[in-house]
Amino acid sequence: MRTLLLASIRILSWPLYLIPARGRLGLIKGLMVLDSRVGQPKDALRRQFQVLDMADKVISERAMVYGDGIHPKHRLTRYHDFFVENIAPKSTVLDVGCGYGALARSIATRVEGVRVTGIDSDTPRLTQAREANNPDNLEFVLGDALQDLPPAKWDVMVLSNVWEHIAHRVEFMRGLLAKVQPKKVLIRVPVFERSWHLPMRKELGIGYFSDSTHFIEHTLAEFADETAQAGLKVESQDIRWGEIWAVCVPLTASGDVPSVDT
Repeated sequence: MRTLLLASIRILSWPLYLIPARGRLGLIKGLMVLDSRVGQPKDALRRQFQVLDMADKVISERAMVYGDGIHPKHRLTRYHDFFVENIAPKSTVLDVGCGYGALARSIATRVEGVRVTGIDSDTPRLTQAREANNPDNLEFVLGDALQDLPPAKWDVMVLSNVWEHIAHRVEFMRGLLAKVQPKKVLIRVPVFERSWHLPMRKELGIGYFSDSTHFIEHTLAEFADETAQAGLKVESQDIRWGEIWAVCVPLTASGDVPSVDT
């Protein structure tokens, strides 16, 4: 359906080829400026942010095509390096919410002697992951991470842009820690304080999440609070590309931190 829709849009867009690119951009800008003068500034700002959201979706779709099915953000932000550099050789790794498997494949091919399991409940994306050119030390599981994991333990648990998609995050993380019993947890989430646009949107009473399926985009204080409640100690934390990249270790029942290979 999506492919058919995009093909239809391409056909319908042919008259625009008659207008030079500079002219098209001028027309778009002119329409935005005209619309911004209609009504009160507060209402105009709400509409302009909606335009920005639509533009972001179009840019992301075109970026995927440009990257031959792999979003260029993987290459440009180099966030795979953060995970790879924090996983010891010969570790067992669980990638929770692995999507189409780009990060899991990167870990499996770049960290010596590892075994990687990716799990995701999205059937089309998991199918795409399985159909890729995967190394022998990588497997994918379709299902819920709390219900459908095979009976095993993993040294490292990865959640890359996943935790913000969970409504009951603390309970979810506690359940994973009890089931997986990892020595290290690597987390990547979007941070609220990445742009003035977010508090502005919140003030205007409109959505400020970068994805409609997010339940939260953490402030630094919220991330510290939720990791602590979930039973994690944040050993190190960087803010990059508007995201929190954190290396965490689980606390034992006594509150001590188990030793972790680096």
